[in-house]
Amino acid sequence: MEFLDLLSYTFFQNALLGSLFASIACGIIGTYVVVRRLVFISGGITHASLGGIGMGFYFGWNPIFAAMIFSILSAFGIEWLSSRQGVREDSAIGSFWSLGMAIGIIFIYLKPGFAPNLSDYLFGNILTITTPDIIYLAVLSLVLIIVFLLFGRQILFAAFDTDFAKTRNLPVNLIKYAMMMGIAITIVLSIRLVGIVLLMSILTVPQMTANLFTSNFVKMILLSVIIGFFGCIVGLFLSAVLDVPSGVFIIFTQIIVFLASRLIVKMNQRKKRQKLAV
Repeated sequence: MEFLDLLSYTFFQNALLGSLFASIACGIIGTYVVVRRLVFISGGITHASLGGIGMGFYFGWNPIFAAMIFSILSAFGIEWLSSRQGVREDSAIGSFWSLGMAIGIIFIYLKPGFAPNLSDYLFGNILTITTPDIIYLAVLSLVLIIVFLLFGRQILFAAFDTDFAKTRNLPVNLIKYAMMMGIAITIVLSIRLVGIVLLMSILTVPQMTANLFTSNFVKMILLSVIIGFFGCIVGLFLSAVLDVPSGVFIIFTQIIVFLASRLIVKMNQRKKRQKLAV
């Protein structure tokens, strides 16, 4: 099956749109996660979301909506425990990580029968994305773009120099909790892309690749979006052809891009050292 043939199908067009908006949202939030070194926190929130999905299946709620509420509360809980209660951040993350997965597994097993489409939430299958999902991702992307255009400097001040931010009368705690909520929402709305198991990678691998070429925050975001969307396109095509969850190929492609980019950068650095030596 050729790529142009796939473009004629509505489900594939929806998947491309969903991939584009998810790449934008993950590119923005993922860059913040990487530069703030919050990768472990994003992993904790990602896996804690299973608790909301399990409760959604059991009580008949929308699993994505339930996962979003659960993830936001988990993100706030991690921030509150680590900053206000003297609990080590890694301990707080591990607690909510384990708690969310335990609650999710309990409710999934309590649900009579087999939970429908559970593998789509665990491993991702963006070919099943719906129009409402696309709208949610589009709105999220637009909100994140506006927020970072208007308040990007303040967000970075609060992230990297808390004392300076306080001298400028910036609401540091509000900014931190708002960004944690943004991370949680982005994670949940991107679950269909690569699934809970692999979602942490899409928030880190494109950003790591971009960071090989630039340390500028805005340029990192733009490169992350491009790399993420490229991985989605390749992953979607291979997923449709081989009938394998899209998340596996998306992450695989992005890791290959990272390794190839790292090799190119290393070779260029070696050539520059050789020229200087001469």
